[in-house]
Amino acid sequence: MSLAVPSGGRVLPDIGKQYDEIADWWNDYHQNSDYGVAALERALRIAGSSKLALDVGCGAGGRLIRKFEAQKYHITGIDASPRMIELARQNHRHLSFICADIIGWQPEGLYDFILAWDSLFHLPLKQQEPVLSKLCKAMKSGGVLLYSFGDAEGSHSDEWRRQIFHYSSLGVTRNLEILHEHGMRLRHLELDQYPEKHAYIIAQKN
Repeated sequence: MSLAVPSGGRVLPDIGKQYDEIADWWNDYHQNSDYGVAALERALRIAGSSKLALDVGCGAGGRLIRKFEAQKYHITGIDASPRMIELARQNHRHLSFICADIIGWQPEGLYDFILAWDSLFHLPLKQQEPVLSKLCKAMKSGGVLLYSFGDAEGSHSDEWRRQIFHYSSLGVTRNLEILHEHGMRLRHLELDQYPEKHAYIIAQKN
């Protein structure tokens, strides 16, 4: 997800290149982490026997993709970081990974499950609604969407791993409105890291 686009008069860094810088650390740190696993397990229970999945911002793969594999999903991962994709292909040699910007990338079909864990919040604010709408439109009937986002409205930046990362969110209310507009039913909403401003939603296509 390249952020090298104008936003409020500024040109934001290329998020793919930023994650290239930390990809090897990320791969080592997250391979056996349980971060996000409980949320995915909850969503997989709702999804039932659906089998075609897209992981947006898949990183180097690891713990979350292994959960899909255990349920015998056919998985495609997409990430803007070439190094992350290189590591993902090493970690999961039989799966399909795409190095692409989710803003410009277009799905070739419909999915039973779409995961976007800690990836959409790197989008510029003006791209939040178009990208979320795109993912909703890429869902099969009965398909499940799980994604995390910031529960506060607006944009901000923060230092992490010696880099400045940029974040944005439309807030909880507008996220719910967009889902409703695209025929998605809310199945679960949680502020899972309170008091940190982090939330995740599980929604299902009518």
